Amino acid sequence: MARFRPEPAFSHDQTRRIGVLLVNLGTPEAPTAAALRPYLRQFLSDPRVVEIPRPIWWLILNGIILTVRPKKSAEKYATVWTSEGSPLKVHTERQTKLLKGYLGMQGHGDLMVEYAMRYGAPSIPETLERMRAAGCSRILVIPAYPQYAASTTASVMDEVAGCMLEWRNMPEIRFVRDFAAHAGYIGALAASVREHWMRNGEPEKLVMSFHGIPRFSLDKGDPYHCECQKTGRLLAEALDLPRDRYLVTFQSRFGKAEWLQPYTQPTLETLADEGVRSVDVICPGFVADCLETLEEIAVECRDAFLAHGGKRFHFIPCLNERDDWIRSLARIAIEHLGNWLEQPQENDEMRHERLSRARALGATDKDAR
Repeated sequence: MARFRPEPAFSHDQTRRIGVLLVNLGTPEAPTAAALRPYLRQFLSDPRVVEIPRPIWWLILNGIILTVRPKKSAEKYATVWTSEGSPLKVHTERQTKLLKGYLGMQGHGDLMVEYAMRYGAPSIPETLERMRAAGCSRILVIPAYPQYAASTTASVMDEVAGCMLEWRNMPEIRFVRDFAAHAGYIGALAASVREHWMRNGEPEKLVMSFHGIPRFSLDKGDPYHCECQKTGRLLAEALDLPRDRYLVTFQSRFGKAEWLQPYTQPTLETLADEGVRSVDVICPGFVADCLETLEEIAVECRDAFLAHGGKRFHFIPCLNERDDWIRSLARIAIEHLGNWLEQPQENDEMRHERLSRARALGATDKDAR
C-alpha cells in the first residue's frame, strides 16, 4: 500500500488559493439508532474523548454503550431534528456561507471557505482533500469551540495532522486555538442576552452552562475549566452583572466519574428549592444550537427547574447566524490569516506570467511542483 495519497492533477497556471475550514463536533446522518451507532462509535473511540485504557474501553463501548445508547440518543435527536436535518449541521452550514460572504465584502472573496465535522460528515479528510484539489496551499482551521479543550480542539488538530501524514505536498496550516476572550465573541453573547431581556425582562439568575469534561482533565492540566470561567466573567462584566446574579455550570455528564462542577441540572433544582423563581440559561460554549442545548437545556433542565418550584425558565439561543457573531467570526479569521492576506492574490495576468516563466525553463504541465 502506498505511503502517500496521490497528488491532485496539477498545471502550472493553477491558482494558488487560501482556504478557511470551520470545524464543528459532528452529528449523525439521521435520528435513528442505525445512524447513531457509527457516529457514537467514531466519537467515543477517540482517545482524546475517552481516556480509558483501550482494551477495557473497547469492551465497555462495544459490549454495553453501542448496544443501549443509540436507541436512547436517537429518540432525543428526533425531538430536535428539523426538515433540513440536524440543527448543528444546518447552523454550521449557514455560518460557513455567511462567513464566506462577510470575508468577500472585506475584499477576500478569493478565499475558499468550507466546513467539516470532526465526527460524521462531511469529514475533515474529505473536505481537506477537496480544498487541496482546488489549489489551497494555505489553510486556516477554525475549530468552532470557543474554549480550548484537549477533547475538542486538540482532537481537531489531531485529525488535521493525521491527514497531513498522507500528503506528499503539504500546505501551510494555521489553527485558531480558542476565542474564549475574543471581544467580538463576548460582545455578540452580551448583545444576545440584552435583546432577550428587552423582550422578556431580566431573571433573578443567569446560568451560563458549558459542556462538561471529566474532572481529572483539569487535574492533569487541561485549561478548559479556566477558559470557561474567563468567558463567564467577561460576559458578566459586559452585562454589568454582580457576582450573585450569575453562575457558571457544566452539563452533559457521561458515566460515573466526577466531572467539572457544579452540574447544571442539579444547580437549577437547588436554585428552585431555595426560592429562585426565574432563571435564564445561556450556553456560551456552543456557537450553534444542537442536541445539548435544544433538548438537554431547553427541555430537560427546564422541566427539572419547574418541577422543583421554579416559575419562569428561558433558554437563550446560541449565536447561530447572528450578524454580530458572523462579523466577529470573520474578524477572528482575518486576524489569524494575518500576513497571508498581505500578499497579493494572483490574477489572470500574474498567473499567465508565472506559467510563461515555468515553460521558459522547460517545465511542462505534467511536471511535479
